[in-house]
Amino acid sequence: MELPEGRSVKMTMELLQGAIDIHVHPGPHLKSSPRRLNPFQTAIEARDAGMRAIVLKDVFEMSNGTAWLVNQQVEDFQVFGGLMLNTIYGGMNPRAFKTAIYYGDGAKYLDFGAHSTYYQASKEGRIVNGKFVPLSELYPKFREEELSRCIRIPLEGDPDPALDEILTLLAENPHIYMDTGHVSPEEAMRLIELKAKYGYKKIVVSSSVAKVSTVSQLKEMARKGAFIEFTFGAYTAANMIPLTHYYVEKEYTSIDEGLSGGPEGGIAAVARTISEIGPKHCIMSTDFGRYALSTPVEGLRQFIACMLDLGIGPDDIRLMVKTNPEKLLGLEK
Repeated sequence: MELPEGRSVKMTMELLQGAIDIHVHPGPHLKSSPRRLNPFQTAIEARDAGMRAIVLKDVFEMSNGTAWLVNQQVEDFQVFGGLMLNTIYGGMNPRAFKTAIYYGDGAKYLDFGAHSTYYQASKEGRIVNGKFVPLSELYPKFREEELSRCIRIPLEGDPDPALDEILTLLAENPHIYMDTGHVSPEEAMRLIELKAKYGYKKIVVSSSVAKVSTVSQLKEMARKGAFIEFTFGAYTAANMIPLTHYYVEKEYTSIDEGLSGGPEGGIAAVARTISEIGPKHCIMSTDFGRYALSTPVEGLRQFIACMLDLGIGPDDIRLMVKTNPEKLLGLEK
């Protein structure tokens, strides 16, 4: 492969103009996992870099409340938030979602959970005597308090009443998009299929799903109308260290999904997959905020630089960092 001409730091900064990062994790957080910046600092840095908006993710709170606060103080910029249905909310909780719709600036997304999906939580664990052991085997209390509340999407039959109410609310509020969260590829596909029954429109297949799906699965998800998210955080060096600081209990610190190294293929695999799926179906974001990483703005610039180096053209990058997020958030001109 020949490296494309015209690559420069200036070009990466130009591609940040009007960009939107839909996956940012600023503070607050647990003391065991400090954040790089607070939400106000994050918004100001993004605005000053020429970006248009950011979307806040928070595994402990409905982040549209934080978004409301930031939007009161930071001018000429937009911050959005929403709800992640983690076990702190009891998992599949329609009441929490119903409240989030009207809280603060109102939820812009409904996420089916990060570490609190059964698919993810059942795979998290630690190395014990040289062998990976799931937390659910190490700690019976983890099974009782976490796995029992974790979200599972039924692959067959009708959704249970809780999921039915949530999907109905999504359909009734078309300005809110669904984020699949850290479910399995099969569960993500089921959520996409159910939109024909319920009528909700906007779906993001989270980077955690994209990372473990086949290209054929991702193509099918895209064909059925979902955006496929790729986060830079899933492919950075910091991904090879224990990341899970969702749990207050220090003994639950774990290596995500039993990973002992980076995702197969690394960052180059992202460029190849985007080329196969088609940039019009993809969104680039960061999942940055952890103190060990650079700031979200610099993370997005680095992601842009990597894609340029791997042969993804400026127009396609602009589509993934600006145009597609605008469609998702209803910000098209």
